[in-house]
Amino acid sequence: MESRKPEEKLSHIEMLDEIQQELVEGLQGGKPKKYGKYSWIIVLLAVLAVMSLELLKRREAMLLLPETPDLQILFLDVGQADAALLMCDGETMLIDGGNVDDGSLICTVLREQKIDSLDYLVCTHAHEDHVGGLGAVLTVCSAERVLCPVREYDSRAFESFADRAGKITVPEPGDTFYLGGAAVQILACDPEAAETNNTSIVLKLSYGMTDFLFTGDAEYEVEQWILDSGYDPSADVLKVGHHGSSTSTSYRFLNAVMPRYGVISVGEDNSYGHPEEVVLARLRDADVTVLRTDQQGNILCRSDGKTVSFPAS
Repeated sequence: MESRKPEEKLSHIEMLDEIQQELVEGLQGGKPKKYGKYSWIIVLLAVLAVMSLELLKRREAMLLLPETPDLQILFLDVGQADAALLMCDGETMLIDGGNVDDGSLICTVLREQKIDSLDYLVCTHAHEDHVGGLGAVLTVCSAERVLCPVREYDSRAFESFADRAGKITVPEPGDTFYLGGAAVQILACDPEAAETNNTSIVLKLSYGMTDFLFTGDAEYEVEQWILDSGYDPSADVLKVGHHGSSTSTSYRFLNAVMPRYGVISVGEDNSYGHPEEVVLARLRDADVTVLRTDQQGNILCRSDGKTVSFPAS
């Protein structure tokens, strides 16, 4: 995996913030200090240059796509747990494996999709409702690369996963890899975090002009770290963090992601009260269309690199 240090992107974000402030001051008739008399013209040109670079980046992303692009993401109904199967241009990735009892369900889905080898398997963190079914998955399906924030954790479910996983790669923020024509970037992964939820791998998948953000159970602290480090979490689809708990999906983070859709993996009438009303209110305020596994079962999302859709699964 290729690695990019956060500082490289941070300088770009700081520059953009600075020139935007200069533009505002210029349009308001002020006298920006840095660029002098024609500051607002210079800043406007700079903003246009940044926009042009973004368009160029998007065009390059489209060039990565095959003749008939197809990304499918199946958010599995595993109750109060998490599991998502991604199929992109003939390559596959499983993100999390639900609870132990969900292993057989996920194995059935893999057989239905005629998948006996995964290109990537991602365990976002070591809690049982994310790692539980992965041991069973690895008995019927191999994985070319396994990503997890830790290699050891004191639970039988994790040990079952680790014993079958073989080599576990602990990614670093900024690492990138490809799934078919999709670029995947690691935005966060902190094995040393005090709370297991905050060790979560947060990853962004970009397919053409469409983006998808998976946050595991990462809480406010991780969300703020991502923003402060200069990474771009913007996405069309947000896998809502921590099953819709109020520990995640802060206003600042949600404003940066600006998703059109939010998918919540949650168990019906669960004892945690997930998703919490405060989170649902934030999503409503942001005009996000919410889809929930406790209400809709398995949720299928598709992208052709230009648009995102949610056909009946």
